[in-house]
Amino acid sequence: MSRREYPDRPWVGIGVVAFRGDAVLLVRRGKPPRDGSWSLPGGAQRLGERAEDAARRELREETGIEVGPLDLLAVVDGISRDEQGAIRFHYTIIDYCARWLSGEVRAGGDVTEVAWATPADLPRYELTEAALRVIAEARRRVAA
Repeated sequence: MSRREYPDRPWVGIGVVAFRGDAVLLVRRGKPPRDGSWSLPGGAQRLGERAEDAARRELREETGIEVGPLDLLAVVDGISRDEQGAIRFHYTIIDYCARWLSGEVRAGGDVTEVAWATPADLPRYELTEAALRVIAEARRRVAA
């Protein structure tokens, strides 16, 4: 069985850019990689699990909400190296976007906090450039 830290292959991660009005749902990670950082909800796809099913499961587990139809948005590689340059984590992340449908947000799973962030609030969450690009593209698609 492959491990996530110092893996022998990339892991497939599934993310969801969920909107309620103009606010996007963010989560604070509770374990590596990116422990303590804000990001989009999501996690590893399980063997035998369809990508869209993984997106909905991770969203429910981490935030307690349900979304409407999922739109395939982007594929992002998350690669972290240690001080010696070895690959410590490698996730190929498939991101979907959707609109909030039901449920009250709450932190669950490996998430310590959740927040609905308006465009003006985004800078204070110190998101990665990749996350900001994905959110901007999702906003264009969802608004269309």
